[in-house]
Amino acid sequence: MITVEGLTHYYGERRAIEDIRFQISEHEIVGFLGLNGAGKSTTLRVLAGLLVPSAGSVTIDGVDLVSAGATSRASIGYLPEDPPLYREMTVREFVAYCGELKGLDARTVESRLDGVLKIAQLTHVQHRVIQELSHGYRKRCGIAQAIIHKPKLVILDEPISGLDPRQIVEMRQVIRDLAKDCTVLISSHILGEISETCDRILVLAGGKIVAQGTEAELAARAGGDGARLTLIVRGTEAGIDAALTSAPGVLRYDRHEEGAGLWRLHVSLTTDDREALVTALVKAGVGIRKMVEDESELEQIFLGLTQGASA
Repeated sequence: MITVEGLTHYYGERRAIEDIRFQISEHEIVGFLGLNGAGKSTTLRVLAGLLVPSAGSVTIDGVDLVSAGATSRASIGYLPEDPPLYREMTVREFVAYCGELKGLDARTVESRLDGVLKIAQLTHVQHRVIQELSHGYRKRCGIAQAIIHKPKLVILDEPISGLDPRQIVEMRQVIRDLAKDCTVLISSHILGEISETCDRILVLAGGKIVAQGTEAELAARAGGDGARLTLIVRGTEAGIDAALTSAPGVLRYDRHEEGAGLWRLHVSLTTDDREALVTALVKAGVGIRKMVEDESELEQIFLGLTQGASA
């Protein structure tokens, strides 16, 4: 559905992104991760048609973004991190006005409004003035204006930032509902939300994509055949340290005292030989009360993939 080839952009002599390449399928939710200065915002602005790339191409359903101009941009919905809102308008008035700005006639706007407000979970506040709404509802107003014209691609820059826990859960559902009708590209610094919401992840560092895939695929790339485990054990500091130092395949570990002689261990293994780890702990007189595999360690994966990259 979306193909990006060799995308490069310079600000004067400074290269912001270089040779960005990826593909996104229809109705896929893709997360965009990168440290500050990695090139996320520049890439999103190029994809939204707000910047002309210095080199490379972006095609949406086979149509080139640059050469098609306004025609291609009409298939894109964009939510910047700080949504541009007319706060003196009601929610319904604002979304309708944005539809008209995007070239829709009044009848088409009216026919789409109720569905768009429902997707953005704004129906119950549609007649309220935007100025009166919380930060989370203003974000949803930004999403509503981005989808009123039925775009094929929706780009959301930091849609979760500044939301409270309840609003975050609601925003997840909004994003999933969006993917029923279009492809969604999300930029976020909240790694857990990328893990919860996205089908696939693109990792940027130093203006280049250094990895892409599902969380499991990125974990395999970052850690090979290893494993990351959390254990609750009973023993002495000396016994625990001796066991983990002698156990084969222990890449790193940290321990935190839980009280009553218990310790919480986070252990990274270069190879998934947890049996040898258990044997070493037991031989050192350390009792094992619990051991689980860490299912979501996107932060560690992300840092491992971007370690040493210029950002």
